[in-house]
Amino acid sequence: MRQTWHDLLFAHWPIPVEVMRPHIPPQLVLDTYDDQAWIAVVPFRMTGVKPRGMPDVPWLSAFPELNVRTYVRAPAPDGAGPTLTKPGILFFSLEAANPIAVTLARQVFKLPYFNAEMSLTYGNDPATGVENKDAINYVSHCTHKGAPPADFVGSYGPTGAVYRSQRGTLENWLTERYCLYTTHNDRLYRGEIHHMPWPLQPATSAISTNTMTEAAGITLPAIPPILHFARRLDVVVWPLAIVS
Repeated sequence: MRQTWHDLLFAHWPIPVEVMRPHIPPQLVLDTYDDQAWIAVVPFRMTGVKPRGMPDVPWLSAFPELNVRTYVRAPAPDGAGPTLTKPGILFFSLEAANPIAVTLARQVFKLPYFNAEMSLTYGNDPATGVENKDAINYVSHCTHKGAPPADFVGSYGPTGAVYRSQRGTLENWLTERYCLYTTHNDRLYRGEIHHMPWPLQPATSAISTNTMTEAAGITLPAIPPILHFARRLDVVVWPLAIVS
């Protein structure tokens, strides 16, 4: 599939390993940076969501999405070091304002997609309150039957120029990941994701409501998140494959 991601905010918080580990499927290894696990709340919008070679479909190819994710690896083969396993993303939830896309993603990609009422508009700068067409106002309310309550209300936007993260830094470790992992019927799957390096910008945010991680059973620490913004990224996604 092809997708384009727009107006994306990475909001990251450190989580103690002993808090995060019980929420990770046993088929996966928790990935850490400086002995800390990390969780992210990621609001954005998508366009051009379609199988490769197919045209856009107006009622399917564009919608807001909000993800909650952490970082994992597949177990290393016997006798091999952990650096031989590919670092990836584990999603706790993916909310989308498109019931058809949610249904297809749950069936095809075996991911925890949930229906939500969502809006993305442009308005005031979250730091100053001054009108700014580049600032994003984002609202999400989970409406999926049987899902735990999950809400996000906030605004965010970039505060500086585009740059590329450097290998070895925390921001590179958090953002430059090129696969996702998921489990289904006790089997481990990996989906490959390809894109150019993230065009990151420093960011600011004003978040008034955020219960997204609580829906996953994780309480955020009472500290400001680490923030990064990206205006646009073109992405290619491959089908899932079983990890042996």
